Amino acid sequence: MADGITTHIDRVPADAGVAVEQHKAYVDAVAACGWTIREVAAADDLPDCAFVEDTVVMLGELAVLTRPGAGERRAEVTAAEEAVRSLGLEVARIDDPGTLDGGDVLQVGDTVYVGRGGRTNAEGIRQLRRHAARTGRAVVPVKLRAVLHLKSAVTALPDGTFIAFDPSLFDVAPFPTMRIVPEEAGSHVVLTGDGAVLMAASAPRTAEMLDDLGFDVITVDIGEFEKREGCVTCLSVLVADGSA
Repeated sequence: MADGITTHIDRVPADAGVAVEQHKAYVDAVAACGWTIREVAAADDLPDCAFVEDTVVMLGELAVLTRPGAGERRAEVTAAEEAVRSLGLEVARIDDPGTLDGGDVLQVGDTVYVGRGGRTNAEGIRQLRRHAARTGRAVVPVKLRAVLHLKSAVTALPDGTFIAFDPSLFDVAPFPTMRIVPEEAGSHVVLTGDGAVLMAASAPRTAEMLDDLGFDVITVDIGEFEKREGCVTCLSVLVADGSA
């Protein structure tokens, strides 16, 4: 945790012991929503490995292993590959010179929005487009500005509408709808099924807003991971058949 990468925020100390407890509570919250938990093997020499979302993109039952834009993170993919192969999933990958972080991939129905920024390059998007076409999905690139990943700036609610705190961080043109939320952390949600959204406890006003709209809101404290530019989407990959 101490050596984790920070790009767009100031580095502050992170408490690994607290992070372990927060991660456990996050896992428990996902499991309580009916998901079976499959843990990727820990790697103490890879300080960003908790952010497993960046290593694999699920396109239905096709697992696309990424090639992270930060070279020091590419070794994380090995453990992710072992996990998805243990589920019997079909596997594809992003190859050199392409780079792709899973945090740049936001799926809504059959549309796959992909952030083009500091971690995902044009060749990574091209390769993902070919993989997505095999599953009947269309890739839509989104230009990023001063933000780490696409899902650091925008995610989607169960009704298909998009939520963001600061639309100046990305090109809004590809998105048909947009709700503005009152806190940065409120723009990150994980859809856990049946209209429920998992989000960070650091966005209480957004949680109240979404609850008032009739969504079932589940909050978790991930403060130590937020110190390393992490959010609730970063810590898991949901597999469509009901495993996680």
